[in-house]
Amino acid sequence: MRSTIFYFLCFILPLASCSQKINENLKYLEQKPPSLSPEIFAPGIISKSNESEFGSVFNKDATSFYYGVDIKGRTQIRHTEYIEGKWTQPRTLLSNEKYGFNDPFLSPDEKRLYFISEMSLDGLTAKEDHDIWFVEKRSKGWSEPINAGSNINTGSSEYYISFTESGKMYFSSNKSILEETRKNFNIYTSEYIDGEFQEAKKLGDAVNTLRYEADVFVDPNETYIIFCAKRKDSLGRGDLYISFKDTDGNWTSSINMGNKINTENHELCPFVSNDGKYLFYTSNQDIYWVSAKVIDDLKNSVLNK
Repeated sequence: MRSTIFYFLCFILPLASCSQKINENLKYLEQKPPSLSPEIFAPGIISKSNESEFGSVFNKDATSFYYGVDIKGRTQIRHTEYIEGKWTQPRTLLSNEKYGFNDPFLSPDEKRLYFISEMSLDGLTAKEDHDIWFVEKRSKGWSEPINAGSNINTGSSEYYISFTESGKMYFSSNKSILEETRKNFNIYTSEYIDGEFQEAKKLGDAVNTLRYEADVFVDPNETYIIFCAKRKDSLGRGDLYISFKDTDGNWTSSINMGNKINTENHELCPFVSNDGKYLFYTSNQDIYWVSAKVIDDLKNSVLNK
């Protein structure tokens, strides 16, 4: 039986409406916008020195924020939102004593919150691999978790989720990796047609290699993807790489995003705000943000060669 905390926070607490127009300065937790130099996001509020924060996502209005936190090896998803003139204290939205929850991401219509978990299909135990799940918005809270289905999930691990505007899912999996290299992942896509995810397809070698590629964010218009990889030119334990769609609709060979973003630490969990202004990602167990102009600069250098 799932924990009482899980049911109370996920299914009973009411959802607040954040549809009202607010001043731009009040969005993004009222934080001062970053420049081309990455900064820790909301220090002391979201990014805390005694915790590890991971995947994160804002809604389209930047008035609701979901993010993953690791508490002594058990991950949970927290949420804060702008209500009646102020941001709420972050509260736990998804948590369980037996298994974790991480990598939250909203569907294009924001009626579903996707995430990953080691939860078994019956919800009673943890299993060794991760699946992609979602909960749906209801009038008085969220639904129970729903598995994303066999066209997405396998007996291997599926990680991190993002969507194009049409609902096409990008995610990573190690399902086609040899047993001796199970730590390596590839990036896949799945079209969403008539309410169902279709058979997942692996991206080509402009993006995927025999090494690790995961934590993929796709631009809603599918003009670029950003993902975490471990390669010979990586600066640390994992770097952010980027690939753009060329004029023929093909992905360009992915490149390292450089030392403005990547460090000797592990950079992962990218997300670009809906207004296209900010790139969020995790580094050294905190959430950072930076002006998305870094993406434009890289695009110009790649497509104008």
